Amino acid sequence: MRFMVLVKANQDSEAGVLPDEKILTEMGKFNMELEKAGVLLAAEGLKQSSKGARVRFSGTKRTVIDGPFAETKELIAGFWLWQVKSLNEAIEWLKRAPFQEGEVEIRQVFEVDDFAAALKPEFREQEERLRAAAAKAKKGR
Repeated sequence: MRFMVLVKANQDSEAGVLPDEKILTEMGKFNMELEKAGVLLAAEGLKQSSKGARVRFSGTKRTVIDGPFAETKELIAGFWLWQVKSLNEAIEWLKRAPFQEGEVEIRQVFEVDDFAAALKPEFREQEERLRAAAAKAKKGR
């Protein structure tokens, strides 16, 4: 099972304040543990919402909304993508993270098999090709 672990933004992350060396070192150690255990698939921090945009869809109309966005508690400051056996395993890993405050959300990622009969064979094959190409590109970097 794959899980996306979403780190919520706060006033500092939205102000573009980078974590200090101590926090970066602790997080680096935690990420190394995840990597050694074969759990870590991806880990990234996101720049503040003032450097981003949203696109709102309404029928055929597309509206671009430039950041920053008002509700900091609804924003994401970073994420991990983990491969684990269960939600409980993801929770146990997250409990070991060096956070001192805030809230982190864990969400399971859909797999192709979750769509079962609703996914036509040609779309299943397309999805498998895309995943294989992405994995190959990642190894080639």
